[in-house]
Amino acid sequence: MNKTAIAIVIFVAAFVALIAYSTLGGPKYRVELCMTYKGQTACKTVSAKSEKGALENAITGACADIASGVTDTMNCTQSQPQSTKWLSRPDGRQ
Repeated sequence: MNKTAIAIVIFVAAFVALIAYSTLGGPKYRVELCMTYKGQTACKTVSAKSEKGALENAITGACADIASGVTDTMNCTQSQPQSTKWLSRPDGRQ
């Protein structure tokens, strides 16, 4: 085998290992969260590796659907969620 073929094989093996690692070591927290802002409601289901990350991503995603502009988005993300339902947590809490 020449050097190029060896480099390609190593690259492909590393890529496959990365995919396997990211799949097996995936998110541990899954939340369904609903936000209400100016009479509109949006819900998002999000997975993340931390509880804080799951909450922040769900709030941001829901507010992106119902708020327009920077000021509205900031106000929406700083308000309390209408509902929060944990679908998965490592400690089993719901």
